[in-house]
Amino acid sequence: MADTTDTTAMTPTPVLPTPAHTIGPFYGYALPFPGGADVAPAGHPDTITVHGRVLDGAGAPVPDALLEFWGPGPDGEPPCATGSLRRDPVTGGFLGRDGIRFTGFGRVPTDADGHWALRTLRPGARGRGAPYLSVCVFARGLTRHLFTRVYLPVFLPEEPGEGGDDGAATDPLLASLAPERRATLLAMGEPAGSYRFDIRLQGAAETVFLEFL
Repeated sequence: MADTTDTTAMTPTPVLPTPAHTIGPFYGYALPFPGGADVAPAGHPDTITVHGRVLDGAGAPVPDALLEFWGPGPDGEPPCATGSLRRDPVTGGFLGRDGIRFTGFGRVPTDADGHWALRTLRPGARGRGAPYLSVCVFARGLTRHLFTRVYLPVFLPEEPGEGGDDGAATDPLLASLAPERRATLLAMGEPAGSYRFDIRLQGAAETVFLEFL
C-alpha cells in the first residue's frame, strides 16, 4: 500500500540569516529637515557661508555625520525666535523655515565627500571673547556627540587666509590653548563672505573638543 502522508507541511521554510548587529545610528535618516542649512533669512546683508569637511583619524571623509549649529546674530545676542522645525498642520511633514525669522539654529548632514555648508548671519562678539558658532558633532563610531566651536576672524579679510584677528588676545578659551591647538578652532577666510572650517575627529590635527560639566 502506498504511503499517502503529505510531508510538505512538515518541511520547514528556509529562513535567511539575519545580521547580528545593525550598523547605526543613521543620522541622515529623519533628522535632517528642509532648509536646515539656511539659517540666515533670505537676502539678509550679513549672510555668510561657513563650510568644510568632517574627517576621520586617517583623513578620510565621514559621509554620514550630522552637525548642529547655534549662533548669535550680528549684535552678539542669542536669538529667541523659534521656527526652525515648523510642521505642516495638514500632513504633519516638515515645512522648514519661514524665511524671515533668525533662529540661530542649523542642522546639516555631510555629503558623500564629508562636506557640509551652512548659511547663517555673521555672529557678533558678546562681552569678552571672539565671535564664534557652537557646533555639536554626531557621527558613527562616536558613543557620545562632540562639542566644539568655529571662531571667525574679527574683521572681514580682504584676501583668503589673510587679515583679521583670531581673538586669542581677548577670548579666554583661545588664550588657554597652545597655538597649534588654537588653530583647529579658527575658520579661514575666503572671498565673498565665505569661511572654511574642517572638523577632524582624531589624529595629529584633531579638532579641540569641549567638555561641559
